[in-house]
Amino acid sequence: MIVLVLNCGSSSIKYQVIDINEQNNALLAKGLVDRIGLPEGSLTHKPTGKEKFEVWQPIADHTTGISLVLKALTDETHGVISDLSEVKAVGHRVAHGGEFFKSSVVVDEQAKENIRSLFEIAPLHNPANLEGVLAIDKVLPGVPQVAVFDTSFHQTIPAINYLYALPYEYYEKYRIRKYGFHGTSHKYVAEVGAEMAGLDINNSKIITCHIGNGGSVTAVLNGKSYDTSMGFSPLDGLVMGTRCGQVDASAVTYIGEREGMNYAELNAMMNKKSGVFGLTGLSSDMRDIDNAYDAGNEKAIVARDMYYNRVKKFVAEYAAEMGGVDLIIFTGGVGENSADLRRWVCKDMEFMGIKIEDSINDVTRGTNVILSTADSRVKVAVVATNEELVIATDTYNLTKNL
Repeated sequence: MIVLVLNCGSSSIKYQVIDINEQNNALLAKGLVDRIGLPEGSLTHKPTGKEKFEVWQPIADHTTGISLVLKALTDETHGVISDLSEVKAVGHRVAHGGEFFKSSVVVDEQAKENIRSLFEIAPLHNPANLEGVLAIDKVLPGVPQVAVFDTSFHQTIPAINYLYALPYEYYEKYRIRKYGFHGTSHKYVAEVGAEMAGLDINNSKIITCHIGNGGSVTAVLNGKSYDTSMGFSPLDGLVMGTRCGQVDASAVTYIGEREGMNYAELNAMMNKKSGVFGLTGLSSDMRDIDNAYDAGNEKAIVARDMYYNRVKKFVAEYAAEMGGVDLIIFTGGVGENSADLRRWVCKDMEFMGIKIEDSINDVTRGTNVILSTADSRVKVAVVATNEELVIATDTYNLTKNL
């Protein structure tokens, strides 16, 4: 079955086309539609085994962008299918499923309405995600669609970990609670990592560290999410590129009062002007922070050490919550590529049974590998995440009999 996977942002569409069945899967093409709604947009199309293809033109909306993708997929030169009828289903990444969706679902009118009802608590992501669904309704009418939610994996978190110690009426009225994000990635790497480490995932204690410009750490107990560092929104937890992560709420209200900032301005400050960017004034990209760190920039040194150390604190916290840990996994852009991050997190953790082999860690970049030494009681691994494959798999499983 050929599945089109879409990850629609406010001005972009990431996509993959995967031929999937019960036994195996094959990536046929992937690409990016960018700068939607701006004077000049772009399509970058990368078919497997063929030359990359690019288009530069105005792209008014997501429907136009998806139409360009479908045209590229069927092009005689750089296409990968002969006719659009070969696309049997479309899978969408949807950021927020609230308490409506405990697993992936076939999209119907009720699902659309539930996704729409969450716009207020996921204003940057859910509107764009739904736009992708509605665009497919127009350009591929009748093709079944599946929504795969970042939050679904975390719906197994118990109340002691998802509730906040705020008046309970706010949970009842507004569903104020921890939802967690990156769930598709955490689920995928936990399953792959358990297999690599020879663990029964249904009888295991795994900590997954998805570290990038945005990042989160998850305690995966017996294959299910037990706790995670992001909360009601993706703001909580780790120090990130532009997000502050954990902070005393009174510090925020104090700043707001002193600076005369309204709620929207405070929200923008915490989400877009904080993190390593806010600490350094240099960049939100850890590659730039690494360069400044190596050059001796004092702010960069403090910011990177904070960024690394926050990951370490959550690893230790979740090991305590689960009563131990069998496997620690690093994934995401920084987690997969930064030997320094992995070394910092694992350093001085021998008391927990964590030892890594520096000669392996130092050369590992984006590949699946065990980093721990033979005598380490806790296994440590790098697993390259593949959220698109999870979306394609869920889409296949939910639509193959339709």
